[in-house]
Amino acid sequence: MAELNSSSQNGGGRYKRKKMNTRVDLTAMVDLAFLLITFFIMTTTLAKPKAMDLAMPDKTNIDTGLPVPASRTLTVVLGKDNKAMYFLGELKKPMIAPSVTDFSANGIRKAIMETNKKVHDSSGKSMIVLVKPSNKSQYSNLVSTLDELAITGIQQYAIVDIKPEDVDALNQKGI
Repeated sequence: MAELNSSSQNGGGRYKRKKMNTRVDLTAMVDLAFLLITFFIMTTTLAKPKAMDLAMPDKTNIDTGLPVPASRTLTVVLGKDNKAMYFLGELKKPMIAPSVTDFSANGIRKAIMETNKKVHDSSGKSMIVLVKPSNKSQYSNLVSTLDELAITGIQQYAIVDIKPEDVDALNQKGI
């Protein structure tokens, strides 16, 4: 609230101009500011971290499971310098020759979508993706690959250990 204090005459009999001293009481303004801050803090939704569910198999239960045909298996081997090598089938006799790509939308995503369409058209079943990170790959590349699998709608995928023949193929490709 504003408060006005006026001083009257001076002692000498002369009239002086009235001086108005203004004092603004900001207590109510500070209370209102704290109420608004409290209101917005309580009503704002904080950003929740987004995480992808990843189910890993139990290592104590060694079950071979059902064999999967190589014609439905796409293998993505992660290399250095943000590059990946992919092939369909087995490395010794691939149905799609090993190719090198990057992690852009026109890279690994396009390769996954085209291969998935080819597998679905030929077998009528969904594709299975094996992701093999190498020692020289970055963790962000693995996350990018899993994101691309989620974006393209691949339901069956696994992160597996890399084999020596896959490392040799990476060395031949220079990644």
